[in-house]
Amino acid sequence: MTVTATSVDESAPPQSRIAPGWRAARLARLLPALAAALSGVLLYVSFPPRTVWWLALPAFAVLGGVLRGRGWKAGLGLGYLFGLGFLLPLLVWTGVEVGPGPWLALVAIEALFVALVGAGIAAVSRLPGWPVWAAAVWIAGEAARARVPFHGFPWGKIAFGQADGVFLPLAAVGGTPVLGFGVVLCGFGLYEAVRSAARGRRTRAVRRSAAAVALLSVTVPVAGALAARSLVSDAAEDGHTTVAVIQGNVPRSGLEFNAQRRAVLDYHARETERLAAEVDAGRIARPDFVLWPENSSDIDPFVYADARAVIDRAAKAVGVPISVGGVVERDGKLYNEQILWDPVKGPTQTYDKRQIQPFGEYLPLRSLIGAINSDWTSMVRQDFSRGTEPGVFTMGSAKVGLVTCYEAAFDWAVRSEVTDGAQLISVPSNNATFDRSEMTYQQLAMSRVRAVEHSRTVTVPVTSGVSAIIMPDGRITGKTGMFVPGHLVQKVPLRSSETPATRLGVLPEMLLLLVAAGGLGWAITVRVRGRRAGEV
Repeated sequence: MTVTATSVDESAPPQSRIAPGWRAARLARLLPALAAALSGVLLYVSFPPRTVWWLALPAFAVLGGVLRGRGWKAGLGLGYLFGLGFLLPLLVWTGVEVGPGPWLALVAIEALFVALVGAGIAAVSRLPGWPVWAAAVWIAGEAARARVPFHGFPWGKIAFGQADGVFLPLAAVGGTPVLGFGVVLCGFGLYEAVRSAARGRRTRAVRRSAAAVALLSVTVPVAGALAARSLVSDAAEDGHTTVAVIQGNVPRSGLEFNAQRRAVLDYHARETERLAAEVDAGRIARPDFVLWPENSSDIDPFVYADARAVIDRAAKAVGVPISVGGVVERDGKLYNEQILWDPVKGPTQTYDKRQIQPFGEYLPLRSLIGAINSDWTSMVRQDFSRGTEPGVFTMGSAKVGLVTCYEAAFDWAVRSEVTDGAQLISVPSNNATFDRSEMTYQQLAMSRVRAVEHSRTVTVPVTSGVSAIIMPDGRITGKTGMFVPGHLVQKVPLRSSETPATRLGVLPEMLLLLVAAGGLGWAITVRVRGRRAGEV
């Protein structure tokens, strides 16, 4: 027998003598982390203003592949990387004008929720029918993010990326939780289908149970969405109304526009008077009412006679009621308020924003934040107070529910207006602070989802754009550009029937939370029993 010796160059540096197999093993250990982060980026790309909603499916398929069979600690880290990949680009608009500090802090906190979800998905991934349990765990994470801290931050719910997708009708079945659950379940089912097919090619045998789970996880959400299309309609149940949406524009973008409050008010009054002139000339139909954006009058018209006169003149010119977005001080408290302004009677009804924005309209932990950076506290010198009652204005023959800007992200804030009798929803907003960022399009997509969820026409008057009119089936039938003055006038349907999502309210979300809790409880029980069996 001949033995061949392999010589080693002892003079070579140690790193050059590292075995190629060791390098490959090290790279293999990094691949899951890289895949988790990149799949988070893929999920971000599926969100507006892009219309590639379907990318959410491979994003969750990759996440399922990364997490399946791992321990909860690995799931925690990989989930955090997925959260960073998703939320860092999605929420970059929060750093416009104030710098990266608040943006990075927000993302770091919100990604912790995704990390916990990752740990939960890893825990349930060994259970039979794991895509169902895992999708429910994701929705449980969204439910938590929508409530804590500081009354929650639901931005980035999976449902809000699906305004152009085939799953959208699921919103009418059970709101954003059911829509999001369907998308995530389909994504995890897609991974399970690929895994089962790959195993079948290797072993020439396919486990029927795994194949059935994969098939049902993919097909049931799609079939459910197709069946739910019968719930989506733009037919008029209570006749039609002609609505006008005013976009007055602002002198310039950014936070400094608040120093030019009178100019903003004048711009919206001027655009309304321009609309009135077109009506008088017979070029367009006279609207039944007019909707102004949030912050269209940052000068309190109940205190300052000149602001009151400007609004009164615009209302008289157009000859119909106007909903005016104002900043009002009452009993020493500041309110973000919608004011129903009649051309004859003046202000007759108000709605105070209930879901106010932390760090935008009020400052939690003011003393701590001031110690870190005094500039941040100067941006919110006085906290806004919360309203307590839903706002439904009777405008002409229509009952209009008011959902002010940030409130559109919260399920309860929109539903309360519909259950209080709203036949049409208005989402007056002020996005000028965020310049031309994706925030405007992300928020517009939320309004499209809300239209389908509650089967209502939704109007979106915005100071600087994009203002829009959305049909009850989620279609945008009119919109403006950004940072231009303009108005939209359209005859829209009024509806009063309630979708299953409206009637059920929070119940579908609670049921999915119970599913998540059941899956986690089962996984923990299996793990404990396995340890005890190993000790015997």
